[in-house]
Amino acid sequence: MRSVIVLLFGIAVTTAAKAPCVELNNGVFMPVVALGTGRGTASESAPLDEVRQSVYWAIEAGYRHVDTAAIYGDEQQVGEGVAQAIANGLVTREEMFITTKLWNNRHRRDQVVPALKESLSKLGLDYVDLYLIHFPIAEDDEGAVLNTDYLETWKGMEDAKDLGLARSIGVSNFNASQISRLVSNSRIWPVVNEVEVNPSLTQEPLVKHCQSLGIVVMAYSPFGFLVSRNRPDAPPPRVDDPALVQMARKYNKTTGQIVLRYLIDRNLTIIPKSTNKDRIKQNIDIFDFSLAEEEIDLINKFNKNVRVIIHAEWIKSVHYPFDDIKVSTSNI
Repeated sequence: MRSVIVLLFGIAVTTAAKAPCVELNNGVFMPVVALGTGRGTASESAPLDEVRQSVYWAIEAGYRHVDTAAIYGDEQQVGEGVAQAIANGLVTREEMFITTKLWNNRHRRDQVVPALKESLSKLGLDYVDLYLIHFPIAEDDEGAVLNTDYLETWKGMEDAKDLGLARSIGVSNFNASQISRLVSNSRIWPVVNEVEVNPSLTQEPLVKHCQSLGIVVMAYSPFGFLVSRNRPDAPPPRVDDPALVQMARKYNKTTGQIVLRYLIDRNLTIIPKSTNKDRIKQNIDIFDFSLAEEEIDLINKFNKNVRVIIHAEWIKSVHYPFDDIKVSTSNI
């Protein structure tokens, strides 16, 4: 019943525009490049309409996957961008793959389906292709941690899939032990675990664990500290790192494209964010080359177990062990 995942460039890969797809453990195909939305897509002072425009540009450029969340506050704009592209004949709904996420204040089983219906209303859709538990912890509306087990939440996720409101269900920000506990106590396995992965946080043990279970890892913050993060003490690599520059010259790509290809070559699905039309195109133009094993190994050596994004939810919850990940409260 648990199918082994067929990873990128394996026999079951298909193509959606310029981005290949990976077969999930339920037989659904998911494009391996998703436009990221939310914090960082449009600046905090920018109008949310930038999200709608970015989604449209991304679809023009060949993206068929968009990643959003209830907490991002931009599901309506994502839906508008998709609707505009469909109305203009760029895509059909069936060609698009839309991911959204359940926020922490809706973790009781009876809250999950109503929360998803609210997201669907904002998106203007009848279903999403992937619905994720955003974090493994529950909170009230003021952010205080509640004692709702994510196993209860997962039952609500299974309900959503049974109702046809989500084609696939998964999780985000789960560690290895939480993944193991979930798959041991679920009727439907998660197809995805969305976590931060980049050269400064390679997450090799977690990635290996998920992939061994047939769970695809989606990588947010894929550039790491390559781009400016207002962190002068941030670890390398930066955009002008000599090793990355050498690879970029070899393949006639940018160093950003090298880092994205590095993640693709590790069989990850990437979620780059941008509101710049040319950069959006650039971020998907990574399928005409691949890195050598020694180049992947070299980038792996940048790992410092340092996160770009430290979520306050992790700080507040004793249910999310940090393991050996270094935490800087200056980045909360």
